[in-house]
Amino acid sequence: MNTFVIRHGETAWSLSGQHTGTTDIPLTDNGRQSAERLRSVLAGEVFALVLVSPMRRARETCELAGIGRQAVIDPDLMEWNYGEYEGLTPEQIRAKAPGWLIFRDGCPGGEAPAQVGARVDRVIARSRAMEGDVALFAHGHVLRVLAARWLGLPPEAGQHFLLGTGTLSVLGEYRGVPAVRVWNGPLGA
Repeated sequence: MNTFVIRHGETAWSLSGQHTGTTDIPLTDNGRQSAERLRSVLAGEVFALVLVSPMRRARETCELAGIGRQAVIDPDLMEWNYGEYEGLTPEQIRAKAPGWLIFRDGCPGGEAPAQVGARVDRVIARSRAMEGDVALFAHGHVLRVLAARWLGLPPEAGQHFLLGTGTLSVLGEYRGVPAVRVWNGPLGA
């Protein structure tokens, strides 16, 4: 069983570096093109379950990838709730909170790392309960925490899993031990 982890395509805010949690913005033209490239990558796959964040950018990526009809919206795949930091860049946040790191500090008025970890633990349990492959369409920070939790690491370990927009990753097992098969893989040109 493999779990395909797909980060949505590029948005205007991913380009500018703004934290995009609950702001529901569309993909850019480039983001739509990268999502369409997923179609050929996923064409031969059969998924027992496809879960998608309720946010437009993730749903649009899933649709353009050709498996939107199978998708079930899962609120646990929402991006990190950035609270007071929504729409701000890391530089703007660090001007207010020097040394801030989302994976350690969370966000005032938003979520703490443990809260995001609890959400992705439910997604992982749902994925592992399936007989067959699973596809997850979501966002950068929440998927980084998901990778950490997949491996049994604390949510804070998500800081070690860089993840670009429009990328495909695959989580699985190696001899019964949770493992990363592919991480931050480009979708090709």
